[in-house]
Amino acid sequence: MTHNTHHDLSRPNASQFNGVVLGYAQLPSAATDLILLGDLTGRYATGSYSRLSSDGRTVIPRGDRQGAAEHGHRITAAIACHVARAGGSIDQLTQLLLHPEHEGGRHTRSIALRSGQTRALDYIRRVWNSASKTISTTIALSSRHDAYEVLAALRDRIETTPWRGERGRTALRVLRAHLNFAETAGGPLHHASERQTAEEAGVSRTTLRVVYETILKPGGWLRRLRVGHGREGSTWYLGNGNIAGHGGPALLSRFRSTQFPPDPALGEWTTSETATTADIDSTVLSRLMGHDAFAHHALGSAALVIISALHVHPNQTVIELVGTTSVSRATTYRTLKRLADHGLIQHTGETWTLAPRALEGFGIRLPDADNDHTAAPAQGWTKVAKQHGTWGIAARRKALHTAERAAYQEALDRFAEHRSRAVVIVRDGRQVLVPVPRPDEIPPTWHAPDGRVLDPATGRPAADWRVATDGRLILITPSDQRSYDELAAAHAEALSEWESVA
Repeated sequence: MTHNTHHDLSRPNASQFNGVVLGYAQLPSAATDLILLGDLTGRYATGSYSRLSSDGRTVIPRGDRQGAAEHGHRITAAIACHVARAGGSIDQLTQLLLHPEHEGGRHTRSIALRSGQTRALDYIRRVWNSASKTISTTIALSSRHDAYEVLAALRDRIETTPWRGERGRTALRVLRAHLNFAETAGGPLHHASERQTAEEAGVSRTTLRVVYETILKPGGWLRRLRVGHGREGSTWYLGNGNIAGHGGPALLSRFRSTQFPPDPALGEWTTSETATTADIDSTVLSRLMGHDAFAHHALGSAALVIISALHVHPNQTVIELVGTTSVSRATTYRTLKRLADHGLIQHTGETWTLAPRALEGFGIRLPDADNDHTAAPAQGWTKVAKQHGTWGIAARRKALHTAERAAYQEALDRFAEHRSRAVVIVRDGRQVLVPVPRPDEIPPTWHAPDGRVLDPATGRPAADWRVATDGRLILITPSDQRSYDELAAAHAEALSEWESVA
């Protein structure tokens, strides 16, 4: 059946919705196919039939019923989002899901059949509330051009938002790293691992998690839709930082910070010293933030935002920099002196500007410098990092992440190892498993170098036996992923049953 790009549901079509319509709303063809035919492509099945184990490292399969329920829930949630975005109501969603000929509502009808109509209606209401909240914080993108417009608007919003305190500036680095990934992916929805983001932003994974939980997630800037596992990174969605109940994401690094204004009863100023808006070039920040010279114990995040602000608006005074960078006055003075000592910036009178060759090597073009400025060129970034003792931090972090990935991959490979299908015989109409030696019971002389088991009678590898690389774990069939203790118990049971049959 061929569908148009959109179906006008104000004109019922028995072949489409059997009289169930959404007023004057329209649904895209993908939504109508999902409602009528279900998930034919398996788009919503990814991750439904597996989950992380209790150790948070390995992936184990869900039971068939659990996997089917998770798959059905994802289809139901997708239909609810389509209806909410089209301006429909919960009553119309209920009609679509409970219609007996709509394959997309199978999960909801299964709940109604097992637990009753009331439980199914409660489930629909919860899904609808979640879909409505999701739709209110996302934007429908009809083309790649629209996606880039959204990302450009988000970049402007990031650059004009005050990121106060050390933690706020660190959050800016993490958010800009995710914006880089989103621009590569072509939309707010993107995939990235924690290690990948930490390397891009030039921070540790611990710091990354802290700013995500305390600033970016509560502020509505970033949402993790799905935690990555195995060889897949996490799935993220960039928001606009405007979730209700959060006036601004740029939280202070400490709740009792010196940036709070003094007591008005003392007759002192009544506003914080930093402005309510900022003005920096985040592209400059994104290219510099991964360098060792801007690690926490070197120039730091304050130098990053000051350089970014001076790049977009040269010749700023200290008071102007406090407003455009959202850095406190004391930190601004201290950071300017440090940058000047390294020859990265220079001042004429009360105004500061970047040195003519300050950003060499990063592909960043500086505004035309004043010919009267004859300051010496900036020192090398490597030399700056070495002077602060931070040279090599990024390389060590990357090496650590590489080792962690290799160890994790080795664990996944061990977990995925399966030996050949077990021998099963039929006695008296029932199947009996022929027990085989557990891998830790096989003498070392039987082990072949390639992981196979040598037949003691012939000295040749036995095609039916294999030992896992950890020397203990053995999986009887590809669908059998039990623990070692469970395998040992199964072996004892099979041995007892075999002896009784014999």
